[in-house]
Amino acid sequence: MPHAILSIDQGTTSTRAMLFDRAGKVLARAQTELPQHYPADGWVEHDALRIWQDTLAVVRDALASAGLAATDIAAIGVTNQRETTVVWDRQTGQPIHPAIVWQDRRTAAWCAAHHTPEREQWLADKTGLLLDPYFSASKIAWLLDHVAGARQRAEAGELAFGTIDSWLIWQLTGGSVHATDATNACRTLLFNLHTQDWDPELLDFFGVPASLLPQVRDCAADYGSSLPQLFGAAIPIRGVAGDQQAATVGQACFAPGMVKSTYGTGCFMVMNTGSEMVRSRNRLITTLAYRLDGQPTFALEGSIFIAGAAVQWLRDAVKLIGSAAESEKWAREVDDTHGVYLVPAFTGLGAPYWDPQARGAIIGLTRDSGIAVIVRAALESVCYQTRDLLEAMRADGTTLPAALRVDGGMAGNDWVMQFLADLLDTPVERPTITETTALGAAYLAGLGIGLYANLEEISQLWACQQHFSPAMAAERRVSLYDGWVEAVSRVRSK
Repeated sequence: MPHAILSIDQGTTSTRAMLFDRAGKVLARAQTELPQHYPADGWVEHDALRIWQDTLAVVRDALASAGLAATDIAAIGVTNQRETTVVWDRQTGQPIHPAIVWQDRRTAAWCAAHHTPEREQWLADKTGLLLDPYFSASKIAWLLDHVAGARQRAEAGELAFGTIDSWLIWQLTGGSVHATDATNACRTLLFNLHTQDWDPELLDFFGVPASLLPQVRDCAADYGSSLPQLFGAAIPIRGVAGDQQAATVGQACFAPGMVKSTYGTGCFMVMNTGSEMVRSRNRLITTLAYRLDGQPTFALEGSIFIAGAAVQWLRDAVKLIGSAAESEKWAREVDDTHGVYLVPAFTGLGAPYWDPQARGAIIGLTRDSGIAVIVRAALESVCYQTRDLLEAMRADGTTLPAALRVDGGMAGNDWVMQFLADLLDTPVERPTITETTALGAAYLAGLGIGLYANLEEISQLWACQQHFSPAMAAERRVSLYDGWVEAVSRVRSK
């Protein structure tokens, strides 16, 4: 039987392919950066065809690097940036418009105009989400209303909608499969958590024809096979999950109360709540952790829009650093920011504020504030935002985790991880494999093809690479966080 699993990890700033063996060991990887397009203030777009071409390229590169053929691959797992919206022509496979990225805020005015307390409660009861531009539904409606003829074509059944997983599955299968998994579906504002399917009332509210939508399947299920000509042989596609849910699987957070936090472009904290659909009173999201054999496992999630993207901003926009790795060196050069806070609300604030009109600021600058202070403040901001999420979970009455499992690119920064443990007063655990998003997709594909019997078998593969214990004095922790709360209050629009 083929022994390797191929994971396609399509993220906001890069597209990656990774090959794993059954024990979760990395056999090969290939990655390419994905350009971001900003056609207007608050707008963020991707070239969906570029995403597809990059996916082909990195998969072929990873196979070549490992010296493996398609016949050596047991299955493909797909994981993706969530909420990003693509609408394409069913006949030609051509997108009708650039993909609208999850960070995009072009529908903020529409969401604000349609917001009422009663409607927010109605949406939360059905979807676990908020009426916010972050989610896919208002993006779909915008495309149908702003691309010439799109609404008429959608109603005639000529167009298809998908998040990036659906788009890639469509392309991989030559258009024979139009499907998504439940974790991606539940991020659209069109999916009912109770019925576990698309909701006609939600479709009507957002003006989205049902004919646009993909079929919703479990995270470990049959999604067809890749066309033989793409990689040399057909490969079954058996695992799909949104990036944060895939990371939850990769971190083996299978017991209620377990929490993982992923630090990529944004930061996303997910707490497994088991079969219980916990309703947040503090503007966190009720979502799916995963769905297997038709059984949903729920989670509370806090979404931070800017984490690693703050380091990219330091590197690319203001050119204070030459590489992301330099940020740790700069942060260690000063003992304190001396009251300087960087609030990275470049595309608004996510949980628990949900303020799309907020904008970024550096607060507390003095004549002595140099590069090291600003870089350190940017890194600290990621930890402060994580504390915001944990405080909201605490206020919702959940039991705080014994440890926080971390992953993503920024998890490799020892300085950030220690400051995070200090600020949260919670141990932080970094696993041996920090690319847990790709690993989680591989595990799901392995479940779908029968390489793993159950989740317990997968949980035995998780291993801690480094443990960070809190070491900060309580008074300092309180003082620093109070300063952050004050800084955030100065950039909020409401």
